Amino acid sequence: MPECFDVEVTDGVAHLRLNRPDALNTMTPDFWRELPELLDEIDRNASARVVVLSSTGRHFSAGMDLAVFTGGSDLLTEPGVSEAGRRRAHLFQTVLKLQDVFTKLEAIRQPVLAAVQGGCIGGAVDLVCAADMRYATADSFFCVQEINIGMTADVGTLQRLPKLIPEGVARELAYTGDRMPAERAKDVGLVNEVFADHDALIEGVLDIAARIAAHSPLAVWGTKEVVNFARDHTVADSLRYMAAWQSGMFQPGDMMEEFAAKAERRTPSFEDLGKRP
Repeated sequence: MPECFDVEVTDGVAHLRLNRPDALNTMTPDFWRELPELLDEIDRNASARVVVLSSTGRHFSAGMDLAVFTGGSDLLTEPGVSEAGRRRAHLFQTVLKLQDVFTKLEAIRQPVLAAVQGGCIGGAVDLVCAADMRYATADSFFCVQEINIGMTADVGTLQRLPKLIPEGVARELAYTGDRMPAERAKDVGLVNEVFADHDALIEGVLDIAARIAAHSPLAVWGTKEVVNFARDHTVADSLRYMAAWQSGMFQPGDMMEEFAAKAERRTPSFEDLGKRP
């Protein structure tokens, strides 16, 4: 059983909940191991069509657990290696590995919806920036905490945040370490919607996830794939990629099922995505 997450799959929606509220859901070495394993399982076995990532307690997450920095784990250092160059090389590879954990949210075929309550701090901002959409409670806030502890954010915030909100706003957050409250986050486009409290947040986000899960999972995957590609490429390259995707993945079966369901006044039924080879 995971140490850092509770997992529930219902009607095509996988709900992953951070479950260490007394420790502010900080990101321990177990977190960095479990999250990619859970996402891999969902993607590989097509066990869900949508992923909701939420949390418990007062804060969504306070970011990286201090044990990672203070020698409580081997995450940042390799035991038995003392030569400076090799230690730096190990750290370089470790940062890439941590980045890959959050990149997996983009790489899996299923959309990922992040539901944020309370503080979303430091590494938690890196995490939610890699999700497809973000939702928040009225009392939530976002903080690029790394600058406040004398370091540069290194696991995705500086790469993704300026593509989600105006660059100047992203720079201000990253340079000052100030807190951005939920309403401001909605105003600048970081979050899609603000809910009154945690219960309303979870209910609302699960409802959105269910609406997504009701559509063709192949069409949803294609949409995610093409939007992500377009974010990182020119319009011309993205249009060509779209044409290539459509020429291979678009078959009439799901479209015919949509038309038939509408004509028959019923909910459409789609085959799940196949397992990843």
